[in-house]
Amino acid sequence: MKQKSLIDTNRHMRDPEKFRKALIRSVASSTAIETGATVASIARMLEETAKPEPLTTPRGSAR
Repeated sequence: MKQKSLIDTNRHMRDPEKFRKALIRSVASSTAIETGATVASIARMLEETAKPEPLTTPRGSAR
């Protein structure tokens, strides 16, 4: 029997916005432990920089 992936079975991961917020909170808390900064300041910084840029395809030679 084929197993479903975690993103298919975990209801918290199905909603992209909730997943993104939970991921930022997790990374922020881990980083806060390592750096001594506050979780809120790190989360705020991650939220500001986490906005994805539109994907573009490279043009021309890769050289």
